Parts: sequence; C-alpha cells; structure tokens
Amino acid sequence: MGLMSVLRSRAPSVLAAACAMVMAVSLAGCGENGTAGGKGVTVGLLMPNRQTPRWEAFDRPLIEKRVKELCAECSIRYANAENDTTSQQRQMTSMITGGVDVLILDVTDPKALRSSVQSADREGVPVVAYDRLAEGPVSGYVTFDGTQVGKLQGQALLDALGDKAVGGEIVMMNGDPSSSNYAWFKAGALSVIQGRVKIGRSYNTLDWRAESAYDNMSAAINALGPDRIDGVLAANDTIASGVISAMKSAQVSSLPPVTGQDADLDAVRRIVKGEQTMTVYKSFQKEADSAAAMAVALGHGESVDSVATTTVDSPTTKNVPAVLLTPVGVTVDTIEQTLVKDGVYTVDEICTPKLRAACDRAGLTG
Repeated sequence: MGLMSVLRSRAPSVLAAACAMVMAVSLAGCGENGTAGGKGVTVGLLMPNRQTPRWEAFDRPLIEKRVKELCAECSIRYANAENDTTSQQRQMTSMITGGVDVLILDVTDPKALRSSVQSADREGVPVVAYDRLAEGPVSGYVTFDGTQVGKLQGQALLDALGDKAVGGEIVMMNGDPSSSNYAWFKAGALSVIQGRVKIGRSYNTLDWRAESAYDNMSAAINALGPDRIDGVLAANDTIASGVISAMKSAQVSSLPPVTGQDADLDAVRRIVKGEQTMTVYKSFQKEADSAAAMAVALGHGESVDSVATTTVDSPTTKNVPAVLLTPVGVTVDTIEQTLVKDGVYTVDEICTPKLRAACDRAGLTG
C-alpha cells in the first residue's frame, strides 16, 4: 500500500506530552493555565481545498486554537490551495521564504509537493504532514488509521446489504489516486468485501469532487442498470453526495446503501433521511491537538517522540514519527452518542425543520 506502520508502545496524552516538550525549552514553561511562554514561533498551516467542509469548519480553527493554547506567543500563517497543486507549491515557497519556523501540511499531491518539502528541509523548516502523508523528509505525521477507515466502510456496507451481500453487486467509488490515503482506504475496504460481493464497476474520483463522482455513478448506472446496483462503497461524504445525486437524477426508486467518510453535516442529514447509510467520524479535535503539539515542539527545536505513538514509512522516508488515531463508524442509530456527544454538531444543527419527522424516528429529538 506504500504506507506501513511500525508500532511502538508509547501513548502519553497529547496535552501532557506537549507540556513536557515545551517545558524542556530554555526560558519557557507551562504556566498555570497550561500555555507556554518563552520563544514564539511562526506556524505555517496549509489546507488542500474548501470543498471538503471539515478543513475550514473544523481542522483549521481547531489547529489555530490549540497552537495558541500551547504557545501563547506563537503565530500562524494560513493558506488554502483550493485543490490546486501549483498553488500549494507557491504557498509553501512563500511561507518558507517568509520565515515560518514550522509547517503543518495537508498535501494536495504528495509526489508533486516532494520538492517543496525538500526545500523546506534545506531551509531548516520542519514539516508535519497532516491527514495525508507527504513525501520527502517530513518530521512528523498525524492521521487516522486508513485501513480501519476502509474496513468500517466495507463492513457497514455488508451489514446494510444483509442477504443481498451474497451474490450482490456493488460499485466502488474510490478517492483520488494522487492522495496518499487512496490506497489505504481502498485496501481496507477490499479486505472486508472482496469475495463477499461482486464489484460491478470501480472508479477513481479526481480531486475527490462530487461532480466527478456524479459522472462516474451515472456511467455505472448506464452500464449496469439501476436495478443491478445493490450498494455503493463511496470513499468519502463528498463522493457520496455525487453518487446519491446521480441516482436521484436517474430516478432510482429505492436508493441502495451508500457509505461515506468525514461526518460532513450534509452527510449526517442524508443519513437521518435514509439516503446515506453511514459515515466515518474522525475526531477533528484529536487530530488537530496532535498536529499542534508536534508543530510547537518542532518549532522550539524539540523532538516529537513524546507525541508520536508509532512510525510509518513513506515512499521516500523511513520511520516517520506518527500518530495514528482510531476512526469511528456512524449510522443513524449512533449519531447522538458520537457526533452530538462530542459536540461536533447539535441536534438543532442536524434536525432542520424539514428533517424533524425523520429525526423523531431516529430518536434525535425525543
């Protein structure tokens, strides 16, 4: 898969680890309020796009907030690539020449950005790969276990298919092959569904765009016929939205099970309506906290070893210190005890007036 975990038995809490690292810096320490004084550093934060809601709605503000909590005198420079790899290259160059001390990079294209990561390394600017593993000499990596993400999707699809899983035919709507997570998710799903159901068609979704997913799903419907598609394994919620739109446009009378990932608000509402079967919730807070702790430590010239719980190998770099977090599958029956309980969304945000009856059936408004 190009991504292998080498487990190490170290799992201190992120907060305790961050405090320990910052305390080690000369003239710095964790104060009574848990923030760090001393030398401030400039953190460059680069996100890949705006079409995936989580980047702007959750990851960016959570990372910015946590960096300031850990290091009151630290500052942040932000850029979004808008799904344009060339733009992200320019943004990295601008941040490096502009004097940032450390970068948190959610890479658009690992291979294309390899030279930019190498440039950062030459200038003494460490890079924390966020959510997707960048190629080149990265200093740390924070993500969720992609194999487990795929397994959650595959098992949820089989569960939803029930008796139709035997001899059933599905469509696989994978992500963008340029993403380092693409093969990870796909392999995890295949490990569960391969040999259990027939894969009638399999597509890659360029840039993870709903429009691309719509076109691919329309092609699958034309090739297989709507009545022969028993389920769709969609790699994330944006892809799921394109899949469901295509089926509605084709006037599919009864939507088959459709998976997802990222717990987008629109996806949660589709789950309540019965249009999408599940999503994969990845605690944005935990991921942001780990990335911020790594960035603050590296910005102060410290190791990330007390934050990292394992190591991974990229195609270019061995033993990258990493945090692999555990994802959680969410269905209509578990929205309240996962997303609502964790404060990701309130019931009022999920249950719009048009969804009140469906929310009542789901037990969300009781």
